[in-house]
Amino acid sequence: MKIAISGKSGCGNTTVSRLVADMLGIRFINFTFRSLAEERGMSLREVLAQAAKDDSWDREVDSRQVSLARESGGCVLGSRLAIWMLEEADLKVYLKAAPETRAKRIVLREGNTLESVAAFTAERDRQDSERYLRIYGIDNDDYGFADLIVDTDVLDPRQIADLIVARVSKKLS
Repeated sequence: MKIAISGKSGCGNTTVSRLVADMLGIRFINFTFRSLAEERGMSLREVLAQAAKDDSWDREVDSRQVSLARESGGCVLGSRLAIWMLEEADLKVYLKAAPETRAKRIVLREGNTLESVAAFTAERDRQDSERYLRIYGIDNDDYGFADLIVDTDVLDPRQIADLIVARVSKKLS
């Protein structure tokens, strides 16, 4: 079983993907710009600045995560574009949340002020959308094809993971 979980920053993508993988006993894959930044000793902002000018950054992250997913038996791939990039996924899940909810979660995770995080996140969303459309022809606001769309505003990560695992069980029966 290959599960692809996508959502914008602060939707619970990584947390939920890790929980689902743990609950199902399968591999969790989450190779992101943050991973690449750590690997290269750079800040996330530096990597994002480079990615804004050079599409090879996106292509590297996306090809590496999809390659990791394809090498695996069962896995949960959690990333912004997982549901678009891992076409053969058995279950495609999109997590969504209001911009305010997302910013609050990011502040809790990373610190800073709500205003600066909200502004940074809005700009990152804009840049991400432009890049995805330019590089891949993907409109990341067009996720209606996902097998399961979860509004994460009022659910905690465990509740979301439970919904996904229930859908997996239903697909397997």
